[in-house]
Amino acid sequence: MRELLNHYIDGQWVPSEGGRRYEVINPATEEACAAITLGSDADVNKAVAAAKRAFASYSRTTLAERTALLGRIIEEYKKRIPDFARVIAEEMGAPISFAGTAQTGAGLGYMLGTLEAAEDFEWEEPIKGANARIVYEPVGVVVAITPWNWPLNQICAKVAPCILAGNTVILKPSEECPSNAAIFAEVLDAAGVPPGVFNLVQGDGPGVGVALTKHVDVDMVSFTGSTRAGIQIAKNAADTVKRVHQELGGKSPNLVLEGADFAATLPGTLQGVIANTGQSCIAPTRILVPIARKAEAEAFVRDYFAAVKVGSPSDEGSHIGPLVNKAQWTKVQGLIEKSIEEGASLLQGGPGLPESVNRGYYIRPTVFADVTPDMTIFHEETFGPVATITTYDTLDEGIELANRTSYGLSATVTGDPAAAKDIVGQLRAGLVAVNQWGGVKGGSFGGYKQSGNGREGGRHGLKDFMEVKTIVNA
Repeated sequence: MRELLNHYIDGQWVPSEGGRRYEVINPATEEACAAITLGSDADVNKAVAAAKRAFASYSRTTLAERTALLGRIIEEYKKRIPDFARVIAEEMGAPISFAGTAQTGAGLGYMLGTLEAAEDFEWEEPIKGANARIVYEPVGVVVAITPWNWPLNQICAKVAPCILAGNTVILKPSEECPSNAAIFAEVLDAAGVPPGVFNLVQGDGPGVGVALTKHVDVDMVSFTGSTRAGIQIAKNAADTVKRVHQELGGKSPNLVLEGADFAATLPGTLQGVIANTGQSCIAPTRILVPIARKAEAEAFVRDYFAAVKVGSPSDEGSHIGPLVNKAQWTKVQGLIEKSIEEGASLLQGGPGLPESVNRGYYIRPTVFADVTPDMTIFHEETFGPVATITTYDTLDEGIELANRTSYGLSATVTGDPAAAKDIVGQLRAGLVAVNQWGGVKGGSFGGYKQSGNGREGGRHGLKDFMEVKTIVNA
């Protein structure tokens, strides 16, 4: 079992001051695979003080210096991809093939995209008709709180623009999947990041998270996680009026158009419900289909999910693994059972473990039909390989159903791209994909409504980690 009991503060691995041991459970075996120390207020204070000291000098480095530093981080990151993949597979259940490609590749993509965005970024903008200009400057000390489901994706989406903008960072990763963050700290150390510019404090939300978000010397909090936690973080930050940047929950629709060629277009969007065992905030789980094609859609989606293989994260292949922990498994099982109670038609899967396993937090890939907007699963984020099918009579009704959610992180349209062109602008979401479900390097990522505020990735993601100053000359 790995023991990662120290924090990385001010360029050194240091023991916790008053923290407590926490064991990480492998969701495939239900046995401990790693141990960390959940940090204390004293650990938080040390990390914030180190970041504040480092900001004084790091914020004055040149863009060329910071660009070169991020380039070295990228090269060191590439060397550790096999190590990243192994611990992600063990701690959150992503199959090793997926962990070594999609999971690690997502983090790399964010760093490369940040470098590309900086090339075209206007760091100074003249103000028309005035002897004045707008300049972009670093925010200061930034806290990055990241989730377990796409851990490196979110770490890199926050740390890369911070490094490039001239900020200093304290990272608090999820305690459910912490080892990749420790390896990431080793990457930054090997790349020569100056002491205090990047700090890692392991911990949970009630302990380290609360202390960081309330800390008077923290200038900005960037959080990815649940809407419930995001609301609490905003409240914690309010007393010190620090900037709060959030990517929260989602309940994404997949609006299937009347003339869609199911065989050609549906697999590219259904994959979003299956990938990462459904543990993606943009998973397009609410499949909305024309009522005239109800039976055809139900058969296609049922057969697609029936073909999904479930297996061990340690095995190579295109199968899916378990959910991250027992609490998540219990939640998804509860939603499946609730959907049956509320009258949804079970087409595939259902409650209980898949037949191929007898332990671990595995879920049977599940499809429900006849799901109506008054059912719990139509509105509540599932975070598992569970799809629902809802019918609509007219396209206007389909668009209304797609937008009938308190979230607005992403939406998917399946069908003719020419027909989708008139629809994408009517969907209230920060990301709209046609015949696929993910974003693109260089694009911006973030939500409408209760899916958060601010953006990550590309030019907009870089700008969100900077202050804007107007300079006026006489």
